[in-house]
Amino acid sequence: MFSKSYQLLPQRDSSSPRTPGLFVDTDGFSQSGYHKGLSFDNMPNVSVNDFTDTSQGWLSWICNLIVIFLVYICTFITFPISGWFVLKTVPNYQRIVVFRLGRVCPPKGPGIVLVLPLIDQWQRVDLRTRAFNIPPCQVTTRDGGVLSVGADIQFRIWNPVMSVVSVQDLNASTRMTAQNALNHSLAKKTVREIQTERVKLGEYLGMDINELTRHWGLEVDRVELTLGSLLKAPDEGPSGPLIMPPSVPGLEGLTGPIQQLAMHFLAHSGSSQHQQQDSVTFTDELSHAPQAVMATPGSAEELLDGVKLLLSETLVHQVGASFQFDISSEDGQRHSYFVDLSQGSGAAGAGSLCREPDVTLSMSDSDLLAMFQGELRPFAAYSSGRLKIQGDIKTAMKLEELIKLLKK
Repeated sequence: MFSKSYQLLPQRDSSSPRTPGLFVDTDGFSQSGYHKGLSFDNMPNVSVNDFTDTSQGWLSWICNLIVIFLVYICTFITFPISGWFVLKTVPNYQRIVVFRLGRVCPPKGPGIVLVLPLIDQWQRVDLRTRAFNIPPCQVTTRDGGVLSVGADIQFRIWNPVMSVVSVQDLNASTRMTAQNALNHSLAKKTVREIQTERVKLGEYLGMDINELTRHWGLEVDRVELTLGSLLKAPDEGPSGPLIMPPSVPGLEGLTGPIQQLAMHFLAHSGSSQHQQQDSVTFTDELSHAPQAVMATPGSAEELLDGVKLLLSETLVHQVGASFQFDISSEDGQRHSYFVDLSQGSGAAGAGSLCREPDVTLSMSDSDLLAMFQGELRPFAAYSSGRLKIQGDIKTAMKLEELIKLLKK
């Protein structure tokens, strides 16, 4: 049990030739003697499971054997009592790194491990995958833009001895190395490349971090970039300015489907505004939709009257959906309203539709007024929980066309 040799944990691609990432110097990568001149040059080559110490003289070796032999005798003589102190239980996901008389030994475990008193110093090392996140930080890109970018990183220890003898604080050193690699690598990319190649850049960043931390007995398994808001638009290049979605207060750092939906909706909104600035609008004088100046509505009924004045076949053609509003007031009462923009010239009124609506929206009356007055964006209300949607979210976001008409 105690004489079984320790086998290093397998790495991801130990048999295949290693290739540097995008941001690793090829010359420095190919050098084999990376540790020459460092303070641990005379340490055993634990990376290849070689724990022989060539710096130990024959006199020191004899003294060590004598001390170890005496400690073994004392331990076995007092075994019923010393067994509570020298026997350690190590689970499968841990190893014990032992320093016997100050010299590193092969890691022990799993199972029952014998640790000699007085002469052994030991430390437990957890081999399970752990994770940490880099908080969003400002990154200046190659095209002059400033973007808020963070990362979620998963890593594991594949060599417990190297993780103990090569670095003092493994977690802090790994976090600092990952953050420096993130800033250095993304500074060579443009804003467009970071947003469109987020997954690919995360893979390359993981390779670069591995080249810096593999000598610590650590391997990065996964890196996922989290994109925040655009703090400064990039400079205009040869292809013209980059149209970026505006940042929404309180929504920085969203990931997953919510972030994708935000980027889709905001980009659509930004492109619509950009097209309106460069377009010429022709007004039909015979149109039956009056262009009246509306006062700020103070209730849902007044807002509904304003919506009825804006109904037209053009609006129905742009939206093409029906909406049901379930509104709750401050006194606890609930009211229902509908806006049908799916056929004819459209319709709006109190109550429920005679057929199943495409989208049902539930919110308070104050949030409804704020949304149609332009003070509250629909996506911001949805992501914060103030707006509940039943149906297709993209269809619900078509209400932006009606909101734009009410704001004019």
